[in-house]
Amino acid sequence: MTSPLRDLVSGDVLEPGDEGYDEARHVWNARFDRRPDLIARCIDADDVAAAVQWARTSGVTISVKGGGHSYAGNSVADGGLLIDLSKMAGIKVRPDDMTATVEAGATWAELDSATQHHGLATTGVTVSSVGVAGSTLGGGSGWLSRRFGNALDNLRAVDLVTADGEQVRASHDENPDLFWGLRGAGPNLGVATAFEFDLHEVGPEVLAGQIIYPFDDAERLLRTFREVMEDARDDFQCFPFTFRVPPIDVFPEAFHGQPVLDFVVFNLDPGAPEVVESLRGLGDPILDAVGPTPYTTAQQAFDPNLPAGQRYYSKAHDLADLSDDAIDTFAKHVRTMQGPLTAAYLEPRGGAVARVDNLTTAAGGRDAPYSFHIIAGWMEAADDAAVMDWARAFADDMAAHATGGVYVNLIAEDEADRVATAFSDHDRVRTVKRQWDPDNTFRNNHNVPPA
Repeated sequence: MTSPLRDLVSGDVLEPGDEGYDEARHVWNARFDRRPDLIARCIDADDVAAAVQWARTSGVTISVKGGGHSYAGNSVADGGLLIDLSKMAGIKVRPDDMTATVEAGATWAELDSATQHHGLATTGVTVSSVGVAGSTLGGGSGWLSRRFGNALDNLRAVDLVTADGEQVRASHDENPDLFWGLRGAGPNLGVATAFEFDLHEVGPEVLAGQIIYPFDDAERLLRTFREVMEDARDDFQCFPFTFRVPPIDVFPEAFHGQPVLDFVVFNLDPGAPEVVESLRGLGDPILDAVGPTPYTTAQQAFDPNLPAGQRYYSKAHDLADLSDDAIDTFAKHVRTMQGPLTAAYLEPRGGAVARVDNLTTAAGGRDAPYSFHIIAGWMEAADDAAVMDWARAFADDMAAHATGGVYVNLIAEDEADRVATAFSDHDRVRTVKRQWDPDNTFRNNHNVPPA
């Protein structure tokens, strides 16, 4: 079965039992342990095209793995052919025109490192081990979103292998309908092999860090945070994170195992400490560690909290507002938090993201002032029911304050009914899908059936 594909692909072709097979099929979220029949470890776009053509001719289903960080486990399917892009991680930075070309197997840590050599960056997500491809195709929100827009707003072009195995380019000028759909529903439309991004002057230092308070007075603190963000400049961002304090020396022992409220702050200007003064002095913080920080360090700050190989479950909403009732509901559920690796947080939107018309890209939700996300995290399968039931109850109660929309990359594997709500125009997504993938070849994702 494998020999014809090995003749077509320059990279390794693996099957169960081969050295490297298990490494290639593993993903970040340990709840998913899937076994494809074949893995093509592609080294360039020609390999990807050959693999897609072979799979179509052979009647084999396709899954696609970039960074392998999908909450819903979509990166790898049982059976069929896995197209593994992890060997395609080339990055070319062009400082003169402030752009970068990035292959689809690169992570944000790799891209940030390359661009920061030139004092440049583009919006990347807040966990640097995440792959550039999947996060960008769904949206890509991060510390720079309020100033420069989301990752997909900084795209100039995408190189793609279509369902027919053809290599095409999508941009504002080439295949513009495809380019529209790729920015939000990308995995449905082909295998992206490279991206061209606009870059901006960022760093090398920014103002970043954490101000952590006990959770006893969380409702009052969150109301103050809401007031701060109403008047905040686009250069400033703050995520109120909640988690249970781990038993490590940096935290007083009395707080071990207790929930805390962590204002994680970011400001482009490292010399403007006054922007966080309104979040200081609200009580007696457990930790106050905000100061000039290398941009790459700020981008990697969350990485240790979300280690690969543990069990994760995601629930999220776009919020219509951050009312007192929404804050009270949020705080109530955090106090019963399940899972030692669990975090729940609020993300302020607005700024550059909201100034783009909602129909400009397939990704929707630009008019939502906040989003809400639970990253439930734990180690043992025996705890699945308790942790996931808690997360579902939390999200169900927060739904009363939601727009009905959701960021597509945060949808769990059991929420297929919510996929349509992630898009600015679901009918148009289906039309683009029909044009570029009428047989739904690319369906191992948050799937949109063709119109």
